[in-house]
Amino acid sequence: MYKRILLLVNILIFAFGYSCNAQTKEKDTLPIKTSFQEAAPWNAAYDIRTDIAMVYGMDSTFYQRVEGYRKHGYNVQFMTGIAWGNYQDYFTGKWDRKEHEEDEGQVEKNGNHIGHGKGIPYVVPTDNYITYFKTIIKKVIDAGITSIYLEEPEFWAKGGYSKAFKEEWQKYYGFPWMPQDESPEATYLSSKLKYHLYFHALKEVFQYAKSYGESKGIQVKTFVPTHSLLNYSAWSIVSPEASLAALPGMNGYIAQVWTGTSREPVYFNGIKKERVFENAFLEYGSMLSMVAPTGRKVYFLTDPIEDRARTWDDYKINYEATYTAELLYPAVDNYEVMPWPHRIYLGKFKVEGSNEKEPIAPSFATRMQVMVNALQKMPLSSNQINGSKGIGVLLGNSMMFQRFPIHESYEDPQLSDLYGMLMPLLKRGIPVQTVHMENLGFANTLKNIKVLVMSYANMKPQSEKVNDQLAAWVKLGGVLIYYGRDNDPFQKVKEWWNTNGKNYPAPSMHLFERMHINSTENKAMYTYGKGKIFIERKDPKELVMESDGDTSYMRILKEAYQKEANAGKLKFKNYFYLERGPYDIASVMEESVNDQPLHIKGPVIDMFDPLLPVLQEKIIYPGHQCLLYDLKRIKEKNIPEVLCSASRVYNEKRQKNSFSFIAKSPSNTQNVIRILLPAKPSSLAVKDAEGKSLESTYDWDELSHTCLLQFVNSANGRSVNIKW
Repeated sequence: MYKRILLLVNILIFAFGYSCNAQTKEKDTLPIKTSFQEAAPWNAAYDIRTDIAMVYGMDSTFYQRVEGYRKHGYNVQFMTGIAWGNYQDYFTGKWDRKEHEEDEGQVEKNGNHIGHGKGIPYVVPTDNYITYFKTIIKKVIDAGITSIYLEEPEFWAKGGYSKAFKEEWQKYYGFPWMPQDESPEATYLSSKLKYHLYFHALKEVFQYAKSYGESKGIQVKTFVPTHSLLNYSAWSIVSPEASLAALPGMNGYIAQVWTGTSREPVYFNGIKKERVFENAFLEYGSMLSMVAPTGRKVYFLTDPIEDRARTWDDYKINYEATYTAELLYPAVDNYEVMPWPHRIYLGKFKVEGSNEKEPIAPSFATRMQVMVNALQKMPLSSNQINGSKGIGVLLGNSMMFQRFPIHESYEDPQLSDLYGMLMPLLKRGIPVQTVHMENLGFANTLKNIKVLVMSYANMKPQSEKVNDQLAAWVKLGGVLIYYGRDNDPFQKVKEWWNTNGKNYPAPSMHLFERMHINSTENKAMYTYGKGKIFIERKDPKELVMESDGDTSYMRILKEAYQKEANAGKLKFKNYFYLERGPYDIASVMEESVNDQPLHIKGPVIDMFDPLLPVLQEKIIYPGHQCLLYDLKRIKEKNIPEVLCSASRVYNEKRQKNSFSFIAKSPSNTQNVIRILLPAKPSSLAVKDAEGKSLESTYDWDELSHTCLLQFVNSANGRSVNIKW
């Protein structure tokens, strides 16, 4: 009897193990191109049909939500906040019989606790909190989820006054806590510790996720959804950012860029205002530069709306701007198409000229779904955005260390010591790249950079290796332009350049010494090896906070690029354009070298128009963007194909004189589909999932041989059958 029971147990264990392995292998083969995050359960009203549904947060409904999305065909993954979340069992003491909200929340100087909502503090990630967090990860992996996203590791720069933070200071530095407002050094050290604490927290949690997954025969992947370094620096938030790219066990990022981050005002030509497209372009670029040398994956996020209440009209304009910006990076084809679809489809917001809140307009929903489904088909491309290539601007995580509070009256309004190097180039149509100093050790980081612009006014190198790597690049032929007066108060903090036998008044002096430069000679240009160095004693903020302040900057850049780097002619224009598969993507800028519109010859389908018209020419005016389907690039014009759709298309079947497919999209939204056909339809039928005929309309465009089909969507699917 005992042997029979033991045999049965072994059979069950084997079967369970086989089932888990089979399930894991099945998950590994599920598509991963597009995703969304959602805390609410599956609902037909916002079933947007991406590949991945990132179920958000651990609560009593977690398992039901996971199964709900799995049931509807999603690759279910998990996301939660690492710095905040509904972790009341920890804060209130239910987990370990000790209350933690008062001591472990982030606290301002005046004693105010910094929260993400009522009862949800931003956390100081202590060892105890990390231990608690691992219990969440265990439940997630036990539920069969193999991809985990820990979002927004955020420590507010103003939040260094809690009991827990003071204790972490003592442990990390070995001397008593200093109030961050008392000196530049205290500010710098405070933010440096905040940066370390979330790096350490993610390292510990990711290592646990990997090892626990391995113990169950599962390979767990881990990601960090995070704002860009530009945005965190502008908003005075500290986060590990680029350092995570080299963290063992970290598979990649989600670039959390959207209207809410990109509308942060910046200076250009002496004027401070929102420049959403330009800012989004730079934010996405900075996120790509974190992973490009490492080969890690990055998803680009954009959001049709945002956290702050605006009007539907405002959302529409800025959604186009951020969406276009992300598409102009052809090396990325993974997208989080939106966060929180429930608030988009079920929420209410104002329209221009009214105080009444209204649900999303049918035309906006249709247009948005066309754009989302275009991301599903958006290819990688070896094509490059037009413009003079090879110009980079150096970034560093330490930009976040200097933002709060202000010392000795030295200000960097709206991060202008960075944007001063970026905006003059971008506004002249130069696709400037950003380069993270944390990645300089990777061989490919500066591979395609001909001219690198930098300053230590807005950041500081965290080790002398940065200067060694820069000097080595110049010696081999790179051209470096250094801007900075080097008189900001953070030059004097006790760091590697002025301790342990070193006595440099600024880290730039160490860099110049490495290249045998005597910067007191006040020369404009120096030679080191095969390379050149330009030194301009202005802070970069002066280039954009003053009208026409960038004139000398552009003169130096032109000389560096054309003459010293021999990189070709530096071309100025007012637009960016990219051909990507069948798509034409363009943005025309205001405040640029001219006000001329961009003309794109057709026939093209205008995918920002909810009626998907076929145009013989598209004209894009300054301040506007476009996404076009270029019909000239269709190779097989006699093969039927869905070109653009406000639904995701499945089960395409082509026969001699017919074409059929299934279309799925959020229920009760208006579908519009532009379909390429060999001939005008002789019949067209749309049916629901039960086979019942539905009302639909279609128009035939003889010139493009396309049919425009419209009907009401359903999450359960609509079958379309066309004959000719």
